[in-house]
Amino acid sequence: MQLSMKKKMLKVTNVLATLSLAGTLAFTSSSSAEAKSTKKPFNIEEATISDMQKALQTGEITSVELTQMYIDRINKYDKNGVKLNSVLEINPDALDIAEELDENRKGKGNAGPLYGIPIIVKDNIDTADNMHTSAGSIALANNIAKQDSFVAKKLREAGAIIIGKANMTEWANYMTNGMPGGYSSRGGQVLNPYGRGVLGTGGSSAGTGSAIGANLAAAGIGTETSGSILSPSYRQSLVGIKPTVGLISRSGIIPIAHSQDTAGPMTRTVTDSAILLGALTGVDEKDPVTKTSIGQVPKDYTKFLKKDGLKGARIGIDKNYLRNVSPEELVVFNEAVEDMKKQGAIIIDTAEIPSRVELNQHNSIVLSHEFKGDLNAYLESLSDEVPVHSLEELIAFNSAHEEQALAYGQARLIEAQGRTGDLNDPEYLEDRRIDLELSRTKGIDAVMAQYDLDALLFANSTGAGIAAKAGYPSVTVPAGYAEGTGQPVGVTFTGKAFSEPELIKLAYSYEQATKKRVAPVLE
Repeated sequence: MQLSMKKKMLKVTNVLATLSLAGTLAFTSSSSAEAKSTKKPFNIEEATISDMQKALQTGEITSVELTQMYIDRINKYDKNGVKLNSVLEINPDALDIAEELDENRKGKGNAGPLYGIPIIVKDNIDTADNMHTSAGSIALANNIAKQDSFVAKKLREAGAIIIGKANMTEWANYMTNGMPGGYSSRGGQVLNPYGRGVLGTGGSSAGTGSAIGANLAAAGIGTETSGSILSPSYRQSLVGIKPTVGLISRSGIIPIAHSQDTAGPMTRTVTDSAILLGALTGVDEKDPVTKTSIGQVPKDYTKFLKKDGLKGARIGIDKNYLRNVSPEELVVFNEAVEDMKKQGAIIIDTAEIPSRVELNQHNSIVLSHEFKGDLNAYLESLSDEVPVHSLEELIAFNSAHEEQALAYGQARLIEAQGRTGDLNDPEYLEDRRIDLELSRTKGIDAVMAQYDLDALLFANSTGAGIAAKAGYPSVTVPAGYAEGTGQPVGVTFTGKAFSEPELIKLAYSYEQATKKRVAPVLE
């Protein structure tokens, strides 16, 4: 959605957000006394995309009012109040875009499920507007993208309002070892709304997870190389879809490794994730891997939302992946398994993945090797406003700004710089071959064939690694909360390439039978 040249006067109070180099936002909140309305207030708490769309279509609320409500929540809970620190910046054009969408809605009828809906995106996703794209790094604090990423383009085509950028683990947690999930030099530390400062936020899409968990936007987009959608989703009691690599284009997304990177939805319900997933798919000439999705992509993923989806489904569990799950979380997982059985699922809990040990012991160089080449390609395309245009220059910049940039070091950046980056490198090619063999042929493919499975089931994100190397999809859904700690627990369904319809069906059936998600207490 492009803004009209002439800005229209808004009848609601705009909230301006400014961002310093260190990532500090300053908000000026709207006054409820100045924005009186005779309409009954729309209840935004745990509202779904469908709830919002219905209210927009009936005139119960406008996109301007909905966007303002979310900006007010960000002001109240993110930088004030409980201070989740999940949002790096608000789109200064969000309310103008919302007003234009409201005008265009008139006489248009149903313009689509995402039309006029505020969505937050991770800070490694390019948006060609007045927001920055930095992967959480102060080195890219002035980076304004020249054009939209494919993901941002698809969101705008669907009529969604990109309300802001979410904080994230710097460089998608490929900067160093020991960096806490959700920390970045530009934005600081993200907090988990279910246990601020006590419970971890999970993988690098931590800001998206925290923001959506706390309902600071209708839905969010995260990215994953290995666990970075699934981990923050389960930890913030969300539904997260890590799609098949190739289903969603990565062009315009700051990369780690093209063999495993993907974007995906992070939402409060399976339905919302299905809606969002459908809007993001498509073939992109700038990302050739998307051509593998031709003929594999349904027009509408919501048609797989079946309450009886678990009936007769054969679901495998490899108990070896439960060894590091805490006793309290294991209780929740086992209850979830029993709930699935009640819905007619056939659980095979002896479905061991043949390659599990060998895969865990294989020290692959694929990520560090691809990171160098992929990141260099992204950085060299940036404007002169950005002080770094290569991994080598990034490392030098961080060293020169050590106090701000290197709270935890940059060991992985240095390791990647030592790689050749040559995609014809024999060692790299052999490791990639082994990764695929152990994760696919001797791994997920083998166990699913042996037991005739519809999906594998994991607690939390324990199976993220094998699915990531395979490029296969996973869907995680809230399963409850661990006694004593209150830690959210998720169950994750994993399948073969482009099996998102089956996984969505299973996840929706479980969600509707149990409805385990409870909103966090933010007051």
